[in-house]
Amino acid sequence: MNRYRRKRSTAPVMIAVVLIFALIIGIVGYFGYRYYLEKTYPLGYQDYVERYAKENRVSKYLVYAVIKTESGFRPDAVSDVGARGLMQIMEDTFDWIKFKSDDEETVYYDMYDPKTNIDFGCRLLGYLYEAFGNVETVAAAYHAGRGGVNEWLEDSRYSKDGVHLDVIPIPDTAHYVDKITKAMDMYIELYDK
Repeated sequence: MNRYRRKRSTAPVMIAVVLIFALIIGIVGYFGYRYYLEKTYPLGYQDYVERYAKENRVSKYLVYAVIKTESGFRPDAVSDVGARGLMQIMEDTFDWIKFKSDDEETVYYDMYDPKTNIDFGCRLLGYLYEAFGNVETVAAAYHAGRGGVNEWLEDSRYSKDGVHLDVIPIPDTAHYVDKITKAMDMYIELYDK
């Protein structure tokens, strides 16, 4: 009998167990993180968003980004300055969209209704996109108004080409544009298959 039996090494088994465990943790972590992102960037009111975004030739991801940024998907949201609903429509903006749409029935209180608010918000985004042609300038106009953005585009301190804003002179608007573009990018990354 051989007195010197070789002991089996447990190292390969331990390495395999650690690798399997790491793989399981990685898979759970990935799907957990993805679940977290999908909850943070939801596709609320999907039927309305997709319908009205398409009708107004704007990206549905821009619409989701605006809703997330403006109201956090709360249809009863009211801002400090009185903007209402999911897409935070101000009363004077509502009146302008209503006039442009030849709408005689809708009233400002209807901005609490998700369908009507998304319809009006997408109309506004469509008008702005038609006027400005790029997401950053559209977002700036959504936040600061068309008139101000038109003035900035005419000023060489803020725009070299009269189409894109190189500098946004109002810090709140610059921050808003950044939030919109980042949210839109995340929506595209999560849902654009």
